Amino acid sequence: MTQSNRQAIEGLRASLRGQLVLPEDASYDETRSIWNGMIDRRPAAIARCLGVGDVLACVNLAREAGLTLCIRGGGHNIAGLAVRDDALMVDMSLMRGVWVDPEGRVARAQAGCVLGDVDRETQLHGLSAVLGFVSNTGIAGLTLGGGFGYLTQKHGWTSDNVRAMEVVTADGKLVRASEDVNADLFWGLRGGGGNFGVVTGFEYELYPVGPEIVGGAVAWRGEDAPAVLDLYRSVLETAPPELACVAALRIAPPAPWLPADVHGRPIVALFVCHTGPIDRAESDVAHIKAFGSPVGDILQRRSYVSQQSLIDATQPNGRRYYWKSEYLPGVEEGLCAALVDQAERIQSPHSAILLFPLGGALNTLPQEHSAVGNRDARAVVNIAAAWDSPDHDDNNIEWARGAWRDARPYSTGGTYLNFLTEEEGDERVRSALGSNYERLTQVKARWDPHNLFRANKNIAPARAG
Repeated sequence: MTQSNRQAIEGLRASLRGQLVLPEDASYDETRSIWNGMIDRRPAAIARCLGVGDVLACVNLAREAGLTLCIRGGGHNIAGLAVRDDALMVDMSLMRGVWVDPEGRVARAQAGCVLGDVDRETQLHGLSAVLGFVSNTGIAGLTLGGGFGYLTQKHGWTSDNVRAMEVVTADGKLVRASEDVNADLFWGLRGGGGNFGVVTGFEYELYPVGPEIVGGAVAWRGEDAPAVLDLYRSVLETAPPELACVAALRIAPPAPWLPADVHGRPIVALFVCHTGPIDRAESDVAHIKAFGSPVGDILQRRSYVSQQSLIDATQPNGRRYYWKSEYLPGVEEGLCAALVDQAERIQSPHSAILLFPLGGALNTLPQEHSAVGNRDARAVVNIAAAWDSPDHDDNNIEWARGAWRDARPYSTGGTYLNFLTEEEGDERVRSALGSNYERLTQVKARWDPHNLFRANKNIAPARAG
């Protein structure tokens, strides 16, 4: 870093309400650390923002000094987009306010919030936003990349359910983006990632959910996987939109709801969430609970908040993670056979092969409704490798790539932006955004013509003429 840039960063301190953390500070290593332990990068400075004014000061400094700018919300992205070497890191993880209007059914949340922050406040009113599956995931990255969860089949992508966003733009302005104001920016932000500005606040549409729902998990031994995946395919085809079901192939963890004799052995599990009326929900999931010979069953009445944190323990901070994924037109029998075969080759007790449902509301909207694209997808397969030691990097990464190669023939050709790793280049970003990509380059050219916001799954601005 040049001396002039060092001086500019030091000068930022006086403009912040929050804290400026530099490499020589005792808190630097902890502050730069994020969820994926594979990411070990050293920004030039970290601005721990306490409000929009702090964010705006950082954007202005980066633009004027020619600094690389990286943005942290929840810090949960698999690719580690929040951290860049020698960059000015805008850390919004302290900005976690949530305000709920139960009459208007809207929640306003700051960009540093994680899913659990929003769920806790909205569930006080028996309402929920359309969010993801892990309560420690940041809302900002989830929403800007599309976002899906237990409510997606009924209500669409997370980004389909945003009313408005508060955005700091590349030229240092604070603007509102919605269907009525700066509509092109609003369109691009709903799926195009962090390419167009720093979103400091979100307004989410809320829906009646819970507080009590029927949810949890049922697990069977690994040898039952082919039959259970047949059941899963049937559930996806026949279940009402209130019933979401995720399939997982993995090694059984030492969880208290699983008997000791299956710990460390292959299992197949269905994670189920039914947000309809309780009596109907119990009836709808009865055939799942009764199927075969389960080794564990915690599918029951529970709070929606507990459902939203049910799999948190499988994704602790600091573990090493590597993912590959594809959108699917459906869950075909041949895909299931390939995944069962790959599950037998899992290299780590923390890894899993996951199938997430998408079919429903998002398929009814036109492809150009928002930037997410890929509205023909009805499921997502995620090859989620996870392990503890750097010594095991090669084996786990190669397993994930092999499983992905076996799954690709069943893909729509598209993939989920938020599941892309750092190694995946422009071609994969284009496959995530589909036919909307060229329009996004135009939006980029208007709102960030000099590509200040480039430490992301980058979309280059369209060239003039």
